[in-house]
Amino acid sequence: MPHLSRRPMPTQRLPMIGRLACGLILGIALAPAQSATLVTPTQDQEVVEVLRERPLDAQERQWRQLRAQARAEPRNLSLALQVASQALSRSRRDGDPRWLGQAEAALAPWWKLPQPPAAVRLLRAVILQTTHRFDAAVQDLQALTSQDPANVQAWLTLAAVRQVTGRYDEAEAACQGLAQAGARWHAQACSADLSSLRGEGARASAELTRLAASAPPGLASWLSLVRAELAERMGQPEQASRLYQQALLQGDDPYTLGAHADFLLDRAQPQEVIQRLKGQERNDALLLRLAEAQAATGDRAATQRSVQTLRARFEAGRERGDRVHLREEARFTLRLLKRPKLALQLAQENWAVQKEPADARIYLEAAKAAGQPDAADPVRRFAREAGWSDARLEGLL
Repeated sequence: MPHLSRRPMPTQRLPMIGRLACGLILGIALAPAQSATLVTPTQDQEVVEVLRERPLDAQERQWRQLRAQARAEPRNLSLALQVASQALSRSRRDGDPRWLGQAEAALAPWWKLPQPPAAVRLLRAVILQTTHRFDAAVQDLQALTSQDPANVQAWLTLAAVRQVTGRYDEAEAACQGLAQAGARWHAQACSADLSSLRGEGARASAELTRLAASAPPGLASWLSLVRAELAERMGQPEQASRLYQQALLQGDDPYTLGAHADFLLDRAQPQEVIQRLKGQERNDALLLRLAEAQAATGDRAATQRSVQTLRARFEAGRERGDRVHLREEARFTLRLLKRPKLALQLAQENWAVQKEPADARIYLEAAKAAGQPDAADPVRRFAREAGWSDARLEGLL
């Protein structure tokens, strides 16, 4: 169950990752939920899950036909790239890690090659960063940018990986790589976004506003989102609200929905969260925010249903050995299960991998709730050295 990551800066090819401002809200106290049980079938005829109850639409038929063709010709590079790209898109849409497995499977003939075709290497890097295998992703991305310094998508993804792992100097070097590749607009946006995390919020806001006035149409939604998150960190809720509304008008992808839901939860507006996220339960990260909103309204029955579903999904992730979702699991454990010591352990494990403001917040909140505020000193040290300024962390750092 992957957590929500920064919506990609649009290009013609693949996404980049980044940060998501994570709003936490104390829900109602829940009765202990019964542990969800993983089901392992013992007989071939046993039904585990009914996957579809409606006829296939044209898009789904085309997808299945493409997969069938790729399976029949497993070494057809063009087909494999199409399957992997579409599976990645579906993973971003649904928040379902099984799509990532399909993307990786499509690239199996080339996956372990030390020097695969460049298109495979880029897709492999995106899959690796999505599953938080950051070191391996960086190796591929550095190889790509060395071989092809004009590869804009590789530079974007490298900048994002460096940013999410708190390697800001190296992220800035990747932003400069974008400029040298001729993507000057993207380079300016990349640097401004990064500087907003380095104690230069006002300057970054002015630069992003200037860029928004001349941005290509396809980048308007991304810019509105980045500016909304920055306004939130700067303690400007009215500005943030306006920019979130702009971003939602231009595109209601899962990241934007989740970021806005966090903003609303922080401002005690759970009913609006429920209205916006109704029907989005398939996406695990959005279901988590829906569960928090249900808890805040006192709807115990709905909350328990969502909690049980989330329990089962987290357990399934552990069964697969998937630890990508540690931030969301820490949030779930603290906000809904009311187990701060376990939430702190999860937040610490997550912080060892990535260092975004949302990661810091759940770590700080869990440490405080567990009665161990000093346990979050690594976060405070990092925030001080990086120059973070975030209104949501006031009183915690």
